[in-house]
Amino acid sequence: MQNTALALLPIVTILLVSVFTRRTLLALFCGTVVGALLLSGFGFVDSWIGYFGTSMNDETVQWLLLVVALFGMLIAVFNASGAVRDFALWAERFVNSRRRSLVATWLLTIVLFIDDYLNALTVGTSMKSVTDRYGVPRTMLGSIIKMTSAPIAVLIPFSTWAVFFAALLEKDGVTVGGSGMGAYIQGLPFVFFGWIALIIGLLLALGVLPAVGTLRADVRRARETGDTLPANTTDEERAFEQAGMQGDAPSRPLPFAFLIPIATLVAVTIASGIDIVKGSAAALVVAIVISLIQRRLTFRKVLDQAFEGIASMMFVMVLSVLAFMVQHMNMDLKLVDWVIEVTQPLMTGALLPAIVFLVCGIYAYATGSFWDLAAVITPIVLPLAIAMGVDPILAGAAVFSGAAFGSTTCLYGDGIILASRSVGVKPVNLMTAILPYAGLAGALTFIAYLITGFVMA
Repeated sequence: MQNTALALLPIVTILLVSVFTRRTLLALFCGTVVGALLLSGFGFVDSWIGYFGTSMNDETVQWLLLVVALFGMLIAVFNASGAVRDFALWAERFVNSRRRSLVATWLLTIVLFIDDYLNALTVGTSMKSVTDRYGVPRTMLGSIIKMTSAPIAVLIPFSTWAVFFAALLEKDGVTVGGSGMGAYIQGLPFVFFGWIALIIGLLLALGVLPAVGTLRADVRRARETGDTLPANTTDEERAFEQAGMQGDAPSRPLPFAFLIPIATLVAVTIASGIDIVKGSAAALVVAIVISLIQRRLTFRKVLDQAFEGIASMMFVMVLSVLAFMVQHMNMDLKLVDWVIEVTQPLMTGALLPAIVFLVCGIYAYATGSFWDLAAVITPIVLPLAIAMGVDPILAGAAVFSGAAFGSTTCLYGDGIILASRSVGVKPVNLMTAILPYAGLAGALTFIAYLITGFVMA
């Protein structure tokens, strides 16, 4: 297929259906059908099945499904054993106000900087019971987590994001001291979206920034009704979210049944070379052992919770498979080539960093492709920057900022999907709540790259 604006149709379909129906799964399914029609015409059914198989065979999808399943089991064990309830009651001693609960959320997301999957899933699970006590809507909790998770991961040189992006720089010959990591570290001050998003997330947690848009409606609803979950939450979802707070409260709640598995998760993840699968598996084993020793669960109950945990994540799993189908379709539709072809005339001199961020941010938001985007765009942008006399490290930082923007906002990106599941809301609820703040961060980032581009030209 030639590079045409028709390549945008699957993305436009997904966004329109999700906004008007607020059903992310339906939106993604419709987008994949439109993509299959564009690629194969009347043979779209066979094409759709083929892309489904391609997505299931994708190693990244298989890895993601395994992580999601393990976290689903871990969360189910936490809830059934009362570990989340005990942690929330214990945390009340230190977090005794609405503002402190939100600032603690922001800080905990930063502490778990190793990977955005890790902090999004862990912080949402651990803090939602705490913030519920102060009438904080789940969309507010999710917004603070997502405004912090990818931005901090892209800013810390020891995260999975940094390792991957540094490898891209080194592969394309952009190094400092002979290494891509040296170039990445030198470029960190220019990853403007990361810094700005972190600040906006903190200001939102402190209450300096007001709730706007759908988040404002969620805050008002929580204040009036005491319900922190969105209005479109199903009865089954409500029952699962409330399970962790059931049971008699102990006189001296201890957090160790929750904190020890989480500490194991972080430690094993780091020790295994940033392998979240090994970390989450180890955390699950530790959580099961603790629940058995405390006699809060029987072995049979553990098995039941394991199956229930996987079942609770089926929506996320199907959503992830469809999202990667969209990514593969976008590649075959040559969407990235069309975007570059349209915007390349604007990529001149001092404007290059700002245009690169704009293109990468929009593409990442529209497609749910973040690391893939960087892998495709970086080999194009860096030689172009060198040819135009622009600092390639600055241009690379603009690519990485765009990827972080997409992870923070994309409706069907893995970041939004996992964060929304951890706080118990639908992806479309979280996306619409976060867009005004991420949009502000994106606009300020664009301006920062414009100014820097002209100053460094």
